[in-house]
Amino acid sequence: MKIVLRGHHLLCLKGFQGYGYNEDFVENMTYINNRRKQPDSIIEITDSADDICKSCPNLKNGQCENKTQNEQIITMDRKVLKHFDSTEEYDSTELFEKIDEIFDTKESVSKICSDCKWIEQCLFYQKLSNNR
Repeated sequence: MKIVLRGHHLLCLKGFQGYGYNEDFVENMTYINNRRKQPDSIIEITDSADDICKSCPNLKNGQCENKTQNEQIITMDRKVLKHFDSTEEYDSTELFEKIDEIFDTKESVSKICSDCKWIEQCLFYQKLSNNR
């Protein structure tokens, strides 16, 4: 199964533990997070609305309805995607192993996620914080 993910969502999925904007969003995020762990999952990466965004209540006309927040999201995406070739599709397991290699310190994640409202609940960030 192919999953389309924007750059920063690669980090979100690593730390997801059930928080979200509403029940539909959490249900979809949980589904995608479980699906990406399946051995036959392929990931297409993007810097625009993806399979997670489709359940976001803030998505309007393919982008976040808050222009400032949309710009921040795109910036986060680009910081992650600079490490990848967005014209390729990736084996999900290999892609997330690469995420672990690239973003292996609290500081490397903070450079991208410092303004995220979920950072204190993020298991990925917490794990890196505890490894200091």
